[in-house]
Amino acid sequence: MDVTDLARWQFGVTTVYHFLFVPLTIGLVFMVAAFETAWVRTGNEKWLKLTKFYGKLFLINFAMGLVTGIVQEFQFGMNWSEYSRFVGDVFGAPLAMEALVAFFLESTFLGLWIFGWDRLPKRIHAACIWVVAVGTVLSAYFILAANSWMQNPVGYRINPDTGRAELTDIVAVLTNKVALITVPHTVAGCFLVAGGLVTAVAVWHLVRRPGRDTGAYRSAVKIGAWTTLVAMGAMLLTGDIQGKIMTEVQPMKMAAAEALYESEQPAPFSAFTVGTLDGSRPVWSVEIPGLLSFLGTGSFDGRVEGINDLQAEYEQTYGPGDYKPNIPLTYWTFRLMIGLGSAAALLALWALWAIRRGRTPGSKWLVRALPLLPLLPLVANSTGWIFTEMGRQPWVVFGEMKTAAANSPNVGAAELITSLAVFTLLYGALAFIEVRLLLKYARAGLPDVTPPPVSESEEDRPLAFAY
Repeated sequence: MDVTDLARWQFGVTTVYHFLFVPLTIGLVFMVAAFETAWVRTGNEKWLKLTKFYGKLFLINFAMGLVTGIVQEFQFGMNWSEYSRFVGDVFGAPLAMEALVAFFLESTFLGLWIFGWDRLPKRIHAACIWVVAVGTVLSAYFILAANSWMQNPVGYRINPDTGRAELTDIVAVLTNKVALITVPHTVAGCFLVAGGLVTAVAVWHLVRRPGRDTGAYRSAVKIGAWTTLVAMGAMLLTGDIQGKIMTEVQPMKMAAAEALYESEQPAPFSAFTVGTLDGSRPVWSVEIPGLLSFLGTGSFDGRVEGINDLQAEYEQTYGPGDYKPNIPLTYWTFRLMIGLGSAAALLALWALWAIRRGRTPGSKWLVRALPLLPLLPLVANSTGWIFTEMGRQPWVVFGEMKTAAANSPNVGAAELITSLAVFTLLYGALAFIEVRLLLKYARAGLPDVTPPPVSESEEDRPLAFAY
């Protein structure tokens, strides 16, 4: 591998690892906020228990996501300085807004929520976690707006004197049609993960510890499972719109998603394909007639451009070169994204069926499948992002800058290999800690929320960590 490949590997490893924490953080904070709101409105103690229980899991995940996310921004300056020089004026604007607005809301109000138990009025305390939830979505919006600009550059001009992209319209960047559909699609994926975790943990306790907080866990199963099912429906709807926009602005990515080498009208969608090792042609496949045409154009008789025709078109537009992404990788990540998310929805439906009419889940196979309920959508989210980023190759900014021209010229292979090894070992240790903590506190069950005896006046009580 050359220096560019090593830099891509390092950014890919750190990005995918960081994104393991993002979906759970965004989805779970909304569910915790809903639990606390239910407690404030009803006064039922079970909602308070669920709030503190899943709130602790949220905090563990939030902390890990924060630590791993810091590394991402450093890499733009260290490994991708040419990219930063070229697009810093545009790309930096939404990232700055994320730090100044979204992260400020998250960090400030999360602190108030953590230390404000029994110090803030109930409604104010619940409002704090809702502000945190809004902050997480705003954070995702600004980051996805920056990424969407790489997929579909808008609101900029190239300065002929400096050779840099300069921002001309921040509104165009923030309302990029790719961003407007990517955000709801990504957030739906976050709820898919969070709903799966809430359901899996609650079912485990219903099976392993019957009789203990049964009402609370049954409520958690229902809310978690329905969240998963609704999120999957939202993902299918937004994914359909996203596919049509992708076909419009990045037709090569859609062609790569199907490994469609020759343009077809109508174009079939292959549910499964066995191809040559280099992905240059299919050997055998199971196809659904017209489905790719519908996904790309909205018509079962629509024309979808093939890889070979687009390669020839891009050579005429941008000059000689290979404009095809890694076909086998884009093909299978696209299907894993859809298939694993759908499998998680089926498991959630199974969990709902298992607790119908007051039943206690009794299937040993359901219990064995519980770890898959949050893991399947988590992997689906990751494969979706791998598809999104790999399908854009060889561009780092579509139509403007190739990935091969974006890395830092003064960073050598030795530095990249060393830092990649360090990151891999460090992240492996952090993953071990994260999993151990989540399992420890998930197995502990719902906390006792009986107020302790008051031994000092309210005025003298200090702020305290409530967990």
